[in-house]
Amino acid sequence: MTQNSMNDGPKIALFEPDIPQNTAAIIRTCGCLGVKLEIIEPCGFLLNDKRFKRVVMDYMDEKEIRYYENSNQFFDEKKNQRIILMTTKASSSYTKFKFKKNDTILFGRESAGVPQYVHEMINNRLKIPMKNNKRSLNISSSVAIILAECLKQIKLI
Repeated sequence: MTQNSMNDGPKIALFEPDIPQNTAAIIRTCGCLGVKLEIIEPCGFLLNDKRFKRVVMDYMDEKEIRYYENSNQFFDEKKNQRIILMTTKASSSYTKFKFKKNDTILFGRESAGVPQYVHEMINNRLKIPMKNNKRSLNISSSVAIILAECLKQIKLI
């Protein structure tokens, strides 16, 4: 089963992404799986770069990407919605979590994650279990893993 509308399912949110290639890969994943992408600015690269825009347009309709000027705008607009933070600092595994249809799954910056105030604002914090002494997966790989589980649970794939 495929998703009919990107507004009817989960959303991936990127907190101030700083590596354009990772963001482009996430755009491709979201576009192919029919998931809306939300980008919280500022980004560590130019969103109007022609090369970046070409990737965006090739894999996802621009109207399916929502840009927030900053985290205040994002959290104000999401105050009545469930946000799940993916973080290596979480104690709970994504495999034991029950995703819901309209969840927003938030991923931090590749270089720094999210600030402490974001951790404190969000009740649902999950991690992808990894072998000891490993710092983290690439963010685009993490998005793909979490989206696959979320879409499976809510029966959109």
